Amino acid sequence: MLGIDKGVFFIFLSTLFSAITGVATKILGDDMTALEIVFFRNFFGLILILITLKHTPSTAIGGKPHLLLLRGVFGFIAVLLFFYTITSIPLGEAITLNKTSPLFIAILAFFVLNEKLSKKGIFALLLGFLGVALITKPLGLSIGLDHFLGLLGGFLAAAAYTTIRRIKDIYDSRDIVLSFMVVGAVAPILLFISAYFYVPQSLEFIISPFTMPTSYKVWGLLFVVGITATISQWLLTVAFTNTNAGIVGIVSYTSIPFAIFFGTLLGDEIPDIFVFIGIGLIVFSGLMVKNAKA
Repeated sequence: MLGIDKGVFFIFLSTLFSAITGVATKILGDDMTALEIVFFRNFFGLILILITLKHTPSTAIGGKPHLLLLRGVFGFIAVLLFFYTITSIPLGEAITLNKTSPLFIAILAFFVLNEKLSKKGIFALLLGFLGVALITKPLGLSIGLDHFLGLLGGFLAAAAYTTIRRIKDIYDSRDIVLSFMVVGAVAPILLFISAYFYVPQSLEFIISPFTMPTSYKVWGLLFVVGITATISQWLLTVAFTNTNAGIVGIVSYTSIPFAIFFGTLLGDEIPDIFVFIGIGLIVFSGLMVKNAKA
């Protein structure tokens, strides 16, 4: 019971910081590419994690570096696709598509981790999806390339989360986040270099040469993205090390109402009654799963 409560608490905080990251990313999309935003996000995060590790070194036993690397690769591609959809489609749609990850988590956890949800947990999951449907339908969600990439990002995010569950007992949560930050900082550099020589036409929309920011506003927003995203990732990792992957995945739906709330502050239209009902169902389902561990 205590572990589930801690996991739910940490995921609520994680989704709040994630929503703030999404807002800053949406604004940055007018001045930078998704790959550049991902690079700076992870660069700032890498510095922050290294500082904490220097202050309090990790004592984890380790032993599975290939899984640690795999978590980093999955996480990097998932975030790149997520940031791209944030800059190319409405924020509410991008967040909603990313939050298909709980469905993929349930499937992966079943096959990889042998985890199951109780009937109450399944009912909560259905309520969560109903809430998502009520929020999405008024937004006029349509499927195109950008939306497909958002769904792919949701799947890869689920793969990254599931990998966390495989290594949570042998690595410090900061080590796990660090693997993501290292890959997320090094991979963009390699892609930036390759962009000066050759980029397949089909990938030009997401891979381009690097341009150094010059605006104080952009640097400030990049700092916000780096800090809030790192805190969100750390909280997410802690959440997945404290409770069932499916339960944490369902509670992560709360990022949708957070995103809509912040979007409204930025000038989006006030949600109608269907959206408010959807938000209520999502929050209610998140509270239900606290006691839904199989």
